Amino acid sequence: MDFADDPQALLDRVKALASDRRVLIGIAGCPGAGKTTAAAWLARTLAAGGTPAVQVPMDGFHLANAELVRLGRRGRKGAIDTFDGHGYRALLERLAADRSAVVYAPQYDRRVEEPVAGSIAVPPEAEVVVTEGNYLLDAEGPWPAVCAALTEVWYCETPEPLRLERLIARHERFGKTPEHARRWVAEVDERNAERIRANRDRADLVVDFDALGIGGPGS
Repeated sequence: MDFADDPQALLDRVKALASDRRVLIGIAGCPGAGKTTAAAWLARTLAAGGTPAVQVPMDGFHLANAELVRLGRRGRKGAIDTFDGHGYRALLERLAADRSAVVYAPQYDRRVEEPVAGSIAVPPEAEVVVTEGNYLLDAEGPWPAVCAALTEVWYCETPEPLRLERLIARHERFGKTPEHARRWVAEVDERNAERIRANRDRADLVVDFDALGIGGPGS
């Protein structure tokens, strides 16, 4: 496991991984760590530098709310068993192996709190796909195969007070009262965070994006 201390080194690292196969970079981390912001920066900066890149979040594989209600899991949405991990793995494997046509991926719409199919187009010329999610390094179920489909997985490390502050603010921004937001973080998000942190050492690289001047509100 390596530690990153320079934004340009991250870009050079991805470019060095380039080969005949598409490069898939995963960014894992706890809720509120800033994974989405980091992934967006990486894809955007690579593309601006002439390396076509697309961001494909894991959040598109949230189970639909109706299914979560049916399964009795609606009250802990975001836990590992509230995602379609097998579907996510299948998409990553296809992205890694198939550059013959556009591949469409789902995206999570926070306004309605539902995934929307076919929202993200990954064209054949995309050399890099950047994906982010909580459980990319998990050791159970389909998740080791998810990790195996990725070229590398980076762990997004953020100081805890800052991460919790951002996480509560995000819940409030999308409709929860301050009290509800704090309770959800304590009872749901932090249980998930414990599981995510336990797999930190499995990452290829640990990055404090805030220390690099890249961080910001994100998942």
